[in-house]
Amino acid sequence: MDHLPAPRTPSVVKLPDGTPAYTDHLPTTYQPTNTAPQVIHVHQAPPDRTVQRLALGSGMGAGAVAAGVYFGPLLVGVLTAIAANLALLALVAAVCAWGVVAVVKSVSDTKTRKRR
Repeated sequence: MDHLPAPRTPSVVKLPDGTPAYTDHLPTTYQPTNTAPQVIHVHQAPPDRTVQRLALGSGMGAGAVAAGVYFGPLLVGVLTAIAANLALLALVAAVCAWGVVAVVKSVSDTKTRKRR
């Protein structure tokens, strides 16, 4: 059960200067400019490609796409590391607070016992 399309045999043509070329790589035919522009709905893009499609659609170019591809996962990693550090800091603060409360309760209990 093979779900792949049947392979196409490449067609080779000779260009006017005598060099062979594949027809798959030749430029496409001229398309008139009076046709309506193609509308790409950004909300239908997968979430990890939305920024890239916005960048290409607004004409920003490959720099914005490369920045989105590079800095997107980098930003997620940095935010995850910050969250992990804050969670560890909160754990240390809770343990320290528990220790201080335990010591204060112990000291206050010994003071009330001595007064009696």
